[in-house]
Amino acid sequence: MSAIVRSVLAVLALFGFLHVHAAPAGQPLRIGVLAFLGSDAAVEEWSPVVRRLQAALPGHLPTLVHLDHDGLRDAAQRGELDFIITNPGHYIELEATLGASRILTLDADGGRAPERALGSAVIVPRESPLRELADLRGRRLAIVGRGGFGGFQLVWGELDALGIDPEADLAELREVGFPMQGVVDALDAGLADAGVIRSCLLEERPEWAARLRVLSARTEPGFPCATSTPLYPDWPLAALRTTPPELSRAVAIALLGMRQDSDGLAWAVPADYQPVHELFRRLEIGPYAYLRAPTLMVLAERYWPWVAGFALLIVGWIVYTVRVEHLVQTRTAALREALAAREAMEARMRGAQEQAEHMSRLSVLGELSGTLAHELNQPLAAVVNYANSLVRRADNQRLTEAAVREAATEIAGQAERAAGILGRIRAFARKRTASRETVAPRELVDEAVTLFRGMLAHAPDIGIDDALPAGTLIAADRLQIQQVLLNLLKNAWDASREQPVERQRIDIRLDAEGGSLRIAVRDYGSGMNESARARLFESFFTTKADGLGLGLSICRSIAEAHGGRLAAGRPDPSPRFGTVGALFILSLPLDASPPPSSSPSPSPERPAQTDAPTA
Repeated sequence: MSAIVRSVLAVLALFGFLHVHAAPAGQPLRIGVLAFLGSDAAVEEWSPVVRRLQAALPGHLPTLVHLDHDGLRDAAQRGELDFIITNPGHYIELEATLGASRILTLDADGGRAPERALGSAVIVPRESPLRELADLRGRRLAIVGRGGFGGFQLVWGELDALGIDPEADLAELREVGFPMQGVVDALDAGLADAGVIRSCLLEERPEWAARLRVLSARTEPGFPCATSTPLYPDWPLAALRTTPPELSRAVAIALLGMRQDSDGLAWAVPADYQPVHELFRRLEIGPYAYLRAPTLMVLAERYWPWVAGFALLIVGWIVYTVRVEHLVQTRTAALREALAAREAMEARMRGAQEQAEHMSRLSVLGELSGTLAHELNQPLAAVVNYANSLVRRADNQRLTEAAVREAATEIAGQAERAAGILGRIRAFARKRTASRETVAPRELVDEAVTLFRGMLAHAPDIGIDDALPAGTLIAADRLQIQQVLLNLLKNAWDASREQPVERQRIDIRLDAEGGSLRIAVRDYGSGMNESARARLFESFFTTKADGLGLGLSICRSIAEAHGGRLAAGRPDPSPRFGTVGALFILSLPLDASPPPSSSPSPSPERPAQTDAPTA
């Protein structure tokens, strides 16, 4: 029948009843082939097709593309193929997903009809104890892959009829991939007890047939080879959805003219592939995979890693909840203990901070002790001189009431002067708990300058530029801010004391900016380099030979404790001295409360007389 159809089509084409449009010269014609035995075998098997199309369609350049299952599907999906030659099972899947349409079926001849030409053979070593397909239960089976039609799916259908689930009832389902030679290699290596190959492949390889046999060999009328499964239609040649119908008709006419005796290959009109559809429907695979009922058991088998993971997640969540509850109880108790320890540590830190500030004040006084002794020596020497003068006048009988009154007045004045110096120093050096009060910034600056001048025999000229609005107040610890200002004044004096007299001047400016008080202290001394400027406020860093490196660090801590900051700025150019010297800016937040009706009373530690002699 196939020969008659081929003859009719050839005659129709000869007389022009089937017209084929001429194609542009050199138009590619790409044919994808499933290379189940490897690329070399595919070239050898399908080269007659290429030669026939080259002769029949001179305007085209037919080429073979050798691919596996996935590669063939992907290439067809990307539009890189015009035709495909593959096994019936793979064709059924591509027909459902990509719209492939068979135009011919391979006619292998040799007693095989196109509709009954393909089967699978389960092979075992000749000395194997296995005799029937039922003996495969609990054994290792080598296959090319789960998507192989003749390499697995046909045998799967037979095992399913015997009640054997390959996934559950076999010891192992070993996938070796293409080419099919890998199945035989797995048997030879002892990696499998049986293997699946396409029928007639064993008969075509005498070296295989010498050491292997077919399991459950069955006799099929007109079929010359041993097979373990029923027979199905042979491989189809299919056109894709994007293939022009004229090209499909031209290829079909050209290939139908091939002869087995002259071309080594022949094609027939498309066979009925309904048996393949029935097999896939029974196995619920390919286009019929949707038939698998999503029962709990099936879902558990299909998604068991997820089910196991979810179960482990629940168990882990329960364990985690119990452990968290235990940890909450344990750590709550630990937190209470930690809070108590933290409060105790903060109290110790506050004491240590106060101690450090106290030591800093004592350090300043220690550095100024020499000049302080000299300054106290002046009023004490005056007292001694006036007292000796009274004694001498009494010895010479020249003591008068006026002389006694003058000497007593001078002695009292010098004593008050010495008492004022000592009172201010005692108040500055006294260790006590920090306390804040509302105070005028200018008052703090004046007190610090007076104290600083009282500690030096030859104090430098100190200029104060007060640009603050009237009634400006801050909330501060009076003694701590005085400590900061005194430290800045002393640093300015140390930096400029070796300079000429005109450069020993210290300028202080008070102004307000952005809700903050700014007290800037500038000297015209030797200044500092960038490396020293970057490390100014580090603890134990000093540029003095006898310094401890704690003064500025403690001063910055005091400023930050008041919500402000202490920074080193860059001096503005001076008309007389340029940009020499250093500039330190103390910033403190302004007090938003209204000023008090009367000025604060002097501290008990400060004497009523605050004027000190200047150099």
